[in-house]
Amino acid sequence: MKDSIANITRWVLYLLLAFSVIPGVLFYAGLLDSEMFINLAKIMLILGVAVMVISPLYGFITNPQNIVKMLISIAMLVVVIVLAYSLAGNEFTEYRLEELKSTAETSRLVGMGLFATYIAFGLTVVSILYASVIKLFK
Repeated sequence: MKDSIANITRWVLYLLLAFSVIPGVLFYAGLLDSEMFINLAKIMLILGVAVMVISPLYGFITNPQNIVKMLISIAMLVVVIVLAYSLAGNEFTEYRLEELKSTAETSRLVGMGLFATYIAFGLTVVSILYASVIKLFK
């Protein structure tokens, strides 16, 4: 049963991936207007989030001891986001923000996203190197 749920989830995600390519190609070819493209993106986002939420919930129901690992992962994510937000700032002047039709908070949130990406990438590289070094000593 567990493998069949994993297979269903995998195929749903493959279908979402395939369905995301088609509107992208049509949009950049000029055959799809931006409003329809955004609506399709919203639908795919909702479906992706639903799969992302339902799959772990099913896993926790069938294997409850994994909840501790999930809580640790969420705590680490919160720490990375708080760190990224504290590092981010508004680098634009009021005139430039007005020209970009943006706000200082939006600029800071974009910076937070960039810093969170940099931190996640750095942690990924460190974990790969750590795993490689540990593997050498085993």
